[in-house]
Amino acid sequence: MKKLLAILTIAAFMTACNDSESSKTENKTDSTTTKVDTSATNAMDTAKKMMNDASKMADTAAKKMDKAADKVKEGADKMKKEAEKK
Repeated sequence: MKKLLAILTIAAFMTACNDSESSKTENKTDSTTTKVDTSATNAMDTAKKMMNDASKMADTAAKKMDKAADKVKEGADKMKKEAEKK
């Protein structure tokens, strides 16, 4: 999950910072600049939503991993008790 979160973070950063075309189009007209700003805002909103979703997924995965670790510990404790009986 950490790798997924890192990948999504990098993708969101690259999407948000990818404004090389906006500097070229800003010199044309105001309407073009408005369109570029709108698309940049949409990209940032999308990236923010993806980051929030990834954060929720990471939290869920961490909880499930904790539960799995608890189950493994219970199994190990049970095996130790059975080994001590013999």
